[in-house]
Amino acid sequence: GVTIANAGTATGFGGTMTPAFEAKLGSDMNVTDNAQTKVTCGTEVFDTDNAYDNSTNYRFTPQTAGKYYVYGGVGSITDVSQLKESRAMIWKNGSRYRTSTSDPRNNYGYHYNNYVAAIVDMNGSSDYVELYGLTNKEGGTDCKITKSHEDSTYFGAFRILT
Repeated sequence: GVTIANAGTATGFGGTMTPAFEAKLGSDMNVTDNAQTKVTCGTEVFDTDNAYDNSTNYRFTPQTAGKYYVYGGVGSITDVSQLKESRAMIWKNGSRYRTSTSDPRNNYGYHYNNYVAAIVDMNGSSDYVELYGLTNKEGGTDCKITKSHEDSTYFGAFRILT
């Protein structure tokens, strides 16, 4: 329970917002044009409970049940300013859960960065989340998910207190 003493000391408040992690893309990914691709964020910034697989499945599988704030950024880039669409997607248990899209139609660009976030209920045993991206180009040769522009591709999550 919560106790507030006459001396102004408070106990019993708060909680721990873990498991939590953040990882970023270590190097640019060449991707298939207009294909949903799992983003391989292999450079961990932190991982409080070793719940993020940064080398095989690139997924977060917290072993603590609860609601999690899950977020990610995906930087899409082409070589000749022919980028026509990009997406950042959170997938839960192998299915698309939330999507953020940039689609300027015929006003093509060079680099887009999409941010996606969702509050995801996780069961604490088998539920997992992954980050996917999509880069859709009109022309040129390069079709990438990029780490450039201040580490524009990243993935993270933390348990929220409810």
